[in-house]
Amino acid sequence: MAKKKKSSGSNVAAENRKARFNYAIIDTLEAGLQLTGTEVKSLREGKASIAEAYATEEQGELWLINSNLPEYLQANRFNHNPKRRRKLLVHKAQLNRLAGAVQRDGMTLVPLKIYFTDNGTAKLELALAKGKNAPDKRQTIKEREWNRQKQRLMKEG
Repeated sequence: MAKKKKSSGSNVAAENRKARFNYAIIDTLEAGLQLTGTEVKSLREGKASIAEAYATEEQGELWLINSNLPEYLQANRFNHNPKRRRKLLVHKAQLNRLAGAVQRDGMTLVPLKIYFTDNGTAKLELALAKGKNAPDKRQTIKEREWNRQKQRLMKEG
């Protein structure tokens, strides 16, 4: 019996595309999200934004701050607050490792994407990252442009 492959990229609800440009990604991990019913429905519509979001450890728990999940229009008075803090579900050992890296090394916890797994649960890909300065960003741009030019040259023959 063949095992199913994880297809995390196919059901992406929100993606932080600038994160890989603004930060040097050190490590990534998958975290669960504690959401209400209207938040899940809003995520499935694909209008969420995590571009300015970050995660922080407070009192032994990990929280996603400044993410925007717009209100679900059909929910009327039972709707959620779009900018509320959302609890992230990770193991205690992972939390201790991440909190230590943030305090000790001055790193940041940046969300990369929110996606749905095959069984329908919402997950967050969280990155332990260090901010890039201007020369690092220029180097990233140079590499990207060179790769594009290389692809064009290979395609032309």
